[in-house]
Amino acid sequence: MAEEAMAGLWQGREDTSESGKRWHHLVRCVGEVTAPVVLTGFASDAGVRRNRGRAGARLGPAALREALANLPAHAVEKVEDLGDVVCEDDLEAAQALHAERVAAAVHPGRLVLALGGGHEVAWPSWRGLDHGCPEGVVAVINFDAHLDLRGDTEANSGTGFRQILESAAQVGRPVHYLCIGASRYANLSGLYVRARQLGAEWISDEALHRRGVAAALPTIETLLTRADHVHLSVCLDVFPASAAPGVSAPAALGVAPELVEALIDPILDSGKCRIADIAELSPPFDPDGRTSRLAARLAARMAEGHCQAMRKPAR
Repeated sequence: MAEEAMAGLWQGREDTSESGKRWHHLVRCVGEVTAPVVLTGFASDAGVRRNRGRAGARLGPAALREALANLPAHAVEKVEDLGDVVCEDDLEAAQALHAERVAAAVHPGRLVLALGGGHEVAWPSWRGLDHGCPEGVVAVINFDAHLDLRGDTEANSGTGFRQILESAAQVGRPVHYLCIGASRYANLSGLYVRARQLGAEWISDEALHRRGVAAALPTIETLLTRADHVHLSVCLDVFPASAAPGVSAPAALGVAPELVEALIDPILDSGKCRIADIAELSPPFDPDGRTSRLAARLAARMAEGHCQAMRKPAR
C-alpha cells in the first residue's frame, strides 16, 4: 500500500479543548524503522481458506488501523507503520516477505505489531524473529481457542505453531510454546497428542474460567524468566463470540477480554516481547465493529505496556 494511502487511514478526531494525543497523531508512514513501536500488516486469508474457515481476514489490517486511529494514546510517543504485505494467492511468497520485514524491524527495545489477517501470520512472524534475534531462548505465547498444531502438509492458519516448533527443533533453537485458552471443543484429541510430542504446554479455557489469572500467571512467569525473547500471538477467536464475532471461527464460550488483558500485561512488562500478532480479524463478520475495537484496544495496550517497560531502570 502506498504511503499516501496508508496515511489516509490515520485520520481521526481533533480535540482542541483537551490536552493529549490520539493514535492518528503519532503514526508516521515513512518506511523507516526507528520508533519503539512498529506496525506491519499481513493482509491475508489464504491460510484461512486452506483451513476451510470463513474468509475475510485480509481486510483485517485496514479495519484495525481505522479503529486504532481514534484511540487516546498513553505512554506511546512515536509509531511507524510499514504498510501491508498483501497476499493474493501465493501464501508462501507473502509469508516470506512478511518474515523479511519483521527480521529487518525486530530488535530488543522495539515492539513489532503484526496486524492480521489470518493466523498464518504466526509462522512468518516467528521466522522474522528467529532471523532478527538469532541468539537466545524464545517463549512463544499464543492466546487461542485452537492449539494450531495441525499436521496438514500444506501450511494454513492452523499449522503455524507446529511449523515453528519443528523448525526450531531442526536447528536446535530453544523454543517454549504455551497456548492459553485452548478449548477441548475446538481441538481434536490427536492435536493434544501432537502437543505432548512437541513439548508444547497449554492452559484450557475451562481452567481460566475456574481459577482466573492464577490458572496461567505462574506458567507465564516461569517462561518469562527462562526466555530472552517473546513472540506473543493473540487469535481473536480466543474471546467469546459476543465480544469478537468478526473472526473465522467464533468461540461458543471463550475467555473474557479482561482476563486476557491481565495476562498480557506481565508479558509486555518483561521488556522481552519483540513481536506480537493480532490475528483473525474478519470485518465482513463484524458489522458493528466490536471485534475491530477490541483488537485496537489490545494493540494500544501492547504498545503502552512495551513503552512503559522500556522506561524502567535496567534490570
